[in-house]
Amino acid sequence: MRKWLAFALAWALILGGSFLAHWVQTSGGTVTVTEVRIPAEKGVIVAGLLYTPATATAAKPAPAVLASHGYINTREMQSPFAIELSRRGFVVLAMDMTGHGYSGGIVGTAGFGGPAALRYLKSLPFVDKANIGLEGHSMGGGPILAAAAEDPAGYRSIVLEGSTPGLLGAKAPANPKNLAVVFGQYDEFAGLMWGVPKGSEVASSKKLQAIFGVSGPVQEGRLYGSIEDGTGRILANPPITHPWEHFSSAGVGDAVDWLQRTLPALAAKASRDQVWLWKEVGTLIAFVGMVGLILATFDLLLGLPAFARLAQPAEPLAERRDRRWWLSLAITAALPALTYFPLMKYGQLFFPMAAFPQWVQNQLLVWALGTAILTLLIGLVVRRKAAFTNRWGLSIAAAVVTMAVAYGSLALVDAQFKVDYRFWVLGLKPLDATRAMQLPGYLILWSLFFLVAMRSFAASIPVRGEGLFAAISWGKIAMALGFGVLVIWEYATLFATGLLATPTEPLNVIVAIQFVPLLGVVGIIGAWTYRRTNSYVPGALICALLISWYVTSGTANHWQPGFEPQLPGAPAKK
Repeated sequence: MRKWLAFALAWALILGGSFLAHWVQTSGGTVTVTEVRIPAEKGVIVAGLLYTPATATAAKPAPAVLASHGYINTREMQSPFAIELSRRGFVVLAMDMTGHGYSGGIVGTAGFGGPAALRYLKSLPFVDKANIGLEGHSMGGGPILAAAAEDPAGYRSIVLEGSTPGLLGAKAPANPKNLAVVFGQYDEFAGLMWGVPKGSEVASSKKLQAIFGVSGPVQEGRLYGSIEDGTGRILANPPITHPWEHFSSAGVGDAVDWLQRTLPALAAKASRDQVWLWKEVGTLIAFVGMVGLILATFDLLLGLPAFARLAQPAEPLAERRDRRWWLSLAITAALPALTYFPLMKYGQLFFPMAAFPQWVQNQLLVWALGTAILTLLIGLVVRRKAAFTNRWGLSIAAAVVTMAVAYGSLALVDAQFKVDYRFWVLGLKPLDATRAMQLPGYLILWSLFFLVAMRSFAASIPVRGEGLFAAISWGKIAMALGFGVLVIWEYATLFATGLLATPTEPLNVIVAIQFVPLLGVVGIIGAWTYRRTNSYVPGALICALLISWYVTSGTANHWQPGFEPQLPGAPAKK
């Protein structure tokens, strides 16, 4: 009975959190959120979520905004803007850039998908074609500026959130109309975007001054030019980081304020009147429910006759937390964090190819497999002869069934509520057909890593006689502490000095943030499954399925037949 109650509670969290997210996303049912597919150049399809207020009709067309996420993100990252703008009467199209999410092609294809998305938005009968705005975060400036360059008369104003014209050689208009630049004082990409060392110094950027038409520092909050004739310019420089620019009241509020000033909002509200965070709370509750569903499903399977032989109490090697145990904990926690930056750098050599088209995931796998090799070598020195009860066939079957239930829960939530499992930089989406075909190769490599990592974990971290709460708590600490310390070190340095502790690694630092909760989940799953089976194999395979699904669904494609690979930072080919 207790196992079924846990299973039911997990579903309650999933459905309750998803309903809350849906209610906020649709403004209590007054905004319709629909999936759209848009044909673009070279046979590419651009995907998006269209937010349509009930007040937008063919008889009374509404102003609209095209919104785009940044690199290795998806359209859901723009939901704070989409929610706040749609509840103010704007039609919003939150697009997936090409190579991202459910859009086809690779990074940069067809102007990042922006021109096609703008054409589609203008074609809708309930959109006021004379009042369209553009908003993009980070690399998301690429598609909206490409759209503006291709159709100079097709928009009225632009918001660049942590972005810049011409990023990585992307097409952009020479003189964009009614431009707002929102750039955080602690933005990790200040040098790349505006050529200044710190985000707090963006007002002194020569590039920004040229766009604003001034010869000295740009004054934050001052309106330059004229909104009426399209020459309006304004700078916002709030005390936030790059990933906070699309996940803070300041970043969202500055964008909403500018779009309400430059476009006729049908239901204008104060820029600080924001409800989007409750959508994120809902999807976070659903994510927690999904983790609980994995654990509860695995427990239920062990009670079935087909899987009964897997059930065996754990036999931890450690009898107490002595010096050797603390050393094992330190190595388990620290090693992945210590190898992260150097192995990610070497991982750049694992170029995109047919079986492995995602460049960032390729780098992550070089880090993971390199760390696994070091773990094996350390194991030769620090020998721990643990006795495991590994039943490989049953373990594979249990892992597949468990994750099939978890995946089915997300498919249901997506179909019913048009939300997924996420919070801020953490996001888990259903796979489309293209990414499902990419999964097997990545799954094999992640399985190798997790089998090594979970064997080492099970041989050294569990302690005989400890309770369930202690087991999963130490599991989380062992797996996530190193990355937690790494992220705290980076951002404590950033907030104290204006620069990251490793200022040349801004992207990898931001990627590392999501690995704190992810590795915490890995530690919970590893401790839970080992405790019930005396085997590291089921937990390793469940984690491999989860992480390969997570990364493949949310990371950019850099390879596809018929397209020249495009790598971030590589010179554009003529």
